[in-house]
Amino acid sequence: MKKLLISTAFAATAATGFAGAAMADGHAACGEVSITEMNWASAAVVTKVSQFLMTQGYGCDVTVVPSSTTPSLASVSETGKPDIVTELWINGTPAYQKLSEEGKIVTLTDVLSDGGIEGWWIPKYVVDEHPELATLEGLLANPDLVGGRFHQCPEGWGCKNVNRALADAVDLEGNGFEVFQHGSGETMATSIAAAFEAEEPWLGYYWAPTSVLGKYEMVSVDLGEYNEEIHLCNADPDCEEVGVSSYPVGPVKTVVTADFQERQPAIAELMTNVSFTNAQMGEVLAWQEENNASGDEAAVYFLTNYQDVWQEWVSDEAREKLAALLQ
Repeated sequence: MKKLLISTAFAATAATGFAGAAMADGHAACGEVSITEMNWASAAVVTKVSQFLMTQGYGCDVTVVPSSTTPSLASVSETGKPDIVTELWINGTPAYQKLSEEGKIVTLTDVLSDGGIEGWWIPKYVVDEHPELATLEGLLANPDLVGGRFHQCPEGWGCKNVNRALADAVDLEGNGFEVFQHGSGETMATSIAAAFEAEEPWLGYYWAPTSVLGKYEMVSVDLGEYNEEIHLCNADPDCEEVGVSSYPVGPVKTVVTADFQERQPAIAELMTNVSFTNAQMGEVLAWQEENNASGDEAAVYFLTNYQDVWQEWVSDEAREKLAALLQ
């Protein structure tokens, strides 16, 4: 463990030391770039890896903007910044379609190539004892068996709108459930870990790829068939005709402003190539959790262990600079 952490810290220090040379070599060609860092673990890895590639490979001066789904698109709409929005889960995000139709943003890629998996989850040990809880009907009839609480997404996450609509459609509160809104993704993950440690019930929203669903065996509640019309209504906070629909496998995108794509075509091309499989991301996140590593350390882990992947993302010149750092 000690050797692994020292190696990671050394790689991060070496990268930091090289920044001045890279900036001096390519700064004029790239200039300033702003990129979101959404407030969940996989998004942090995407941002840290992208920041490293842009800074060390292309000489960019990168500003990282902490954000989440709704605020990031509101900022783009109002100010034209940040330039790059990564790991945007668009199923619960009506503003995405509007900004796309207005030509304000350009979609570059599926940053999670397999898409995102979302749903309502219960620990498998609870479902093994009470199989009926894996259905919506059984769940609503037995609130006490899952602790009488639904764990809701934090403010600013697109999933909050969908979960609110689903909770209203099935009358969660009327059926004896408290809807508890978390203040952050970290507290949601902590609540799951605490439940598993004590072998207690838990019910709430979660998604993959995450270290949580990789580590803890959970069962997705059957919310019925997916209905696109209902789901889109549920995602819109102003829609009143809410209903019951499962989550689809969600497209997870990287978008840039139209101005940025025109102004920085080389970086837009790079970000078009930055794409992780769920298996790759899940493995990185599991390593991060097991080693209590930071987002920077998780990015270094990816860069050192998946060189065959990221080397296909970058230009020849950037590849040469980055390979010299990470060999």
